[in-house]
Amino acid sequence: MNRIDRLAALLIHLQTKRVVRAQELADRFGISLRTVYRDVRSLEAAGVPIGAEAGIGYFLENYHLPPVQLTNAEASALLFGGKLIEKWTDPALQREAESALFKIKSVLKRPEQDHLADLDARVRIFRTPTAPALSTGLLPLFQLAVVEQKVVHLSYFSSYNAADTERDVEPLGLFQYGQGWHLIAYCRLRQDYRDFRVERIRRANPTSESFKRRPDFSLETYVGHLQGREHPTECVVVFEDSIVPFLVEAKYAFGFQSEEAAGEGVRMVFRTLSLEAFGRWLLSYTDSVRVESPPALLDRMQQLAGEVQRAYGGEERTEERD
Repeated sequence: MNRIDRLAALLIHLQTKRVVRAQELADRFGISLRTVYRDVRSLEAAGVPIGAEAGIGYFLENYHLPPVQLTNAEASALLFGGKLIEKWTDPALQREAESALFKIKSVLKRPEQDHLADLDARVRIFRTPTAPALSTGLLPLFQLAVVEQKVVHLSYFSSYNAADTERDVEPLGLFQYGQGWHLIAYCRLRQDYRDFRVERIRRANPTSESFKRRPDFSLETYVGHLQGREHPTECVVVFEDSIVPFLVEAKYAFGFQSEEAAGEGVRMVFRTLSLEAFGRWLLSYTDSVRVESPPALLDRMQQLAGEVQRAYGGEERTEERD
C-alpha cells in the first residue's frame, strides 16, 4: 500500500472509534510506530483535526464526513456478514471484507459505532473441524472471471481416479453448500457443465480469452438439479431425555427435521445423505439411543456394535489379560 492510500485508510480507521491506539494502527498497516506518528502529523498538516491523549491514543475532533447513513440493524447485519466471510471464505476475501467493514464503521455516527463495537465483542463464529480449508486467492479470482466472462485454466484433483487433470473452464457461478465452496462452470474437456469443489483446485490461472454466457444455462436450475440428485434417507431415532441437551448443535449436521416427546425420551426425525456417517454418530451415544427406522440403519448399527465388541471386548483379548 502506497503512502497516499495508507493516509486515506488511516483517516477512515480513525473515524471508526472514539479513540484509536497508535499500536493498533501500526499492527493493521504493518508499519512502525514512528511511521504512525509521521502519518498523523501529515494528516494534521493537511487540516484534519486529530486530537491525542498521552498513553491512550488518537481521536478526531468534530470531523466526520458520512456519505451514507446506516441503521443499527443494517450495520449489525453487515457485521454478521463480515464474521461469516472471515470463517467461510479464503484469506483474500477476508482481507477485502475487513477493509470494507472499516469503511462502513467510519461513516456511522457515534451511537451506532458504540453499538457495533459492543456487538462485535460478543459475537463469535467457529469454523467446524470438518470444513475444508480454501486455497488463497481463488474466490476473488473466480468472482472476477464470472463477471468478466474469462476462461480459466484449472489443475483439478479428480476423486474418481485420484489424479490431477488440466482443463479450461468457463466460470458461470459460485455456490456454497456442504461446508464448502463450489465453482459451477462449463468444462471444455468434458464438454458439459461441471461442479468443481474449490478445495480440490490445485491451481487456477485466468486467461485472456473471453466467452459468451450460454443462454440455456441457469445457475438456480443447475444447483437445484445437483441437490435433486442427492436423495436423503429419513431416519427416526429415540434419544433418552438425559442425552437431548447435548444434541443442540450436533443434530443439525445430520439433517435434523423435527422432534416429539416419546415416553422418557425424545423421538427425532432426520434426513441424512449418509447412513454410515449417521450410524457412527449415533454409536457414540451407546445405549442412550434407539433406532426405529429404517431397517438398513438398524442393521448397520448392529454391525458397528459388533465391530466395537470384537475390537474391545472379544474372548481373545480376555485370554491375553489372563
